[in-house]
Amino acid sequence: MTRTLLIGTETGLASTTTLDNATVVRVYNGVGSTATVSIAKSTSVGYANTATVSLPQGHVEFFEKSGDDQIWASDNAVVGAKVGFTG
Repeated sequence: MTRTLLIGTETGLASTTTLDNATVVRVYNGVGSTATVSIAKSTSVGYANTATVSLPQGHVEFFEKSGDDQIWASDNAVVGAKVGFTG
C-alpha cells in the first residue's frame, strides 16, 4: 500500500514557488470556489509552457513537476506541500 509522506509544510500558493525544488506537490483548494493552479516549465532561458488546471473547492490533487518548475494558484487559500511516497 502506497502512502503519502509530507516532506514540507503547507504553503499558500498565491505567488510562484518551487516548494523547495519539489518534484511531487500535494495541492488542496481551501477556497470557497473553484481555483486555478498553474505550473511553468523551467528552461535554460527562463520559463515556458505554462499549464493551468481548475481545481474544485475542497479537492486535493497531486502534481508531478521538475524541481525547477514554478507552481502557483489563483488564491493564497490554495495550499501546496512537497510530498513523497512510501511503499
